[in-house]
Amino acid sequence: MTNSQLTPGIVPGRLGAEDYARNFSDIAPRYDAHEARVAADRCYFCHDAPCMTACPTSIDIPLFIRQIATGTPEAAAKTIFSQNILGGMCARVCPTETLCEEVCVREVAEGKPVEIGRLQRYATDTLMETGSHPFARAALTGKRVAVVGAGPAGLAAAHRLAMKGHDVVVYDPRPKAGGLNEYGIASYKSPGGFAQAEVDWLLKIGGITVQNGMALGAGLTLDGLKADQDAVVLAIGLAGVNALRAEGEGLENVLSAVDFIAGLRQEPEKAKLAIGRDVVVIGGGMTAVDAAVQSKLLGAENVTIVYRRGPEKMSASDHEQEHATSVGVRILHNAAPVRVIDNGAAREVEFAYTEDGPDGLKLKDETFRLRADQVMKAIGQTLDGAPEGLAIEGGKIAVTGAGRTSVQGVWAAGDCALGGEDLTVTAVAEGRDAAEDIHASLMG
Repeated sequence: MTNSQLTPGIVPGRLGAEDYARNFSDIAPRYDAHEARVAADRCYFCHDAPCMTACPTSIDIPLFIRQIATGTPEAAAKTIFSQNILGGMCARVCPTETLCEEVCVREVAEGKPVEIGRLQRYATDTLMETGSHPFARAALTGKRVAVVGAGPAGLAAAHRLAMKGHDVVVYDPRPKAGGLNEYGIASYKSPGGFAQAEVDWLLKIGGITVQNGMALGAGLTLDGLKADQDAVVLAIGLAGVNALRAEGEGLENVLSAVDFIAGLRQEPEKAKLAIGRDVVVIGGGMTAVDAAVQSKLLGAENVTIVYRRGPEKMSASDHEQEHATSVGVRILHNAAPVRVIDNGAAREVEFAYTEDGPDGLKLKDETFRLRADQVMKAIGQTLDGAPEGLAIEGGKIAVTGAGRTSVQGVWAAGDCALGGEDLTVTAVAEGRDAAEDIHASLMG
């Protein structure tokens, strides 16, 4: 007998094959050529474009849209990639509604921006599908650089360093390169193996070797890398998961939302994935939204996000919150977990109402309970595995300028480094800028 949304417990196959195919299909298919030209014609091509200022990678947005409008999407793609070599993924996952599109003159005047993200995807996909790479390496310098971490920051740094003529070795603990692009993005935002296709395309620059299954403390030491290489880039992300600090946190079926998303990303047959009938996700960021939405798409009957503060404090954008509610996810605010109740595994979660005042967050006496076969923690990640000797500030690696750490010859970029937002596009910018600083340092 097949399972359904009403089947008790944690089971696979709650939906039919057509439901899974539809739920995990591309959420925003790319424009065709005609649609792209029509969308591009809405751009005013502002001289002092606020969209360009709002882009963390400073892509020349008016230029690439004009290139689309004139029928040269490959040229538009090169304009994008010159600033953001992971422009294809960023076109899919970047919160454009709070960055470039939010400040678009059309948005301010009419409430409907130029769809910059979709235009960027049209251009980058068009070029990538030709199989060609738009950049070539400079004359070889004889310098060697180690990059620890094959996520967006590490890959961006590696590509820019290779383009400058340096030889680069990228180390990563996972079986595949890509970092959060491969393991941490909602499946419906990047279906069809795009993350790995993008990595393969990026590596066509040459001069980059990727070694998987290696990390600091597991086959690598910072001292060893410094001795063997001319510079080191740490792009290790945030591997630790914050604790709930609630009774029963260690119970069966209380899991990390990050691990849930990673497992889902790596399973092509979604019907094989077991999901609870009642799922509770604790947190207020993009990870919480992605875990909750995908739980619903896998067939969970009731999915609830619970956040300890008000909606204005949620780091997930209004757009993402609205998407979650549109698929049936319920969002509760001003409540914090105090206890996971069990009968051997998670069964309910007890929450206390909260009050967020000038003296911080306070728990009220009044509580309530939610049924929960699965409880997912999405309350932020922490730095884990940073080498000794590095200055740490605010729970991240302290940096100055373009990613210089307190240790000579070592740079840091991406989520592990202090400063900036934890976004793919920001990580790309930091990796790129660190690479430029390393090149200037090595060749100076």
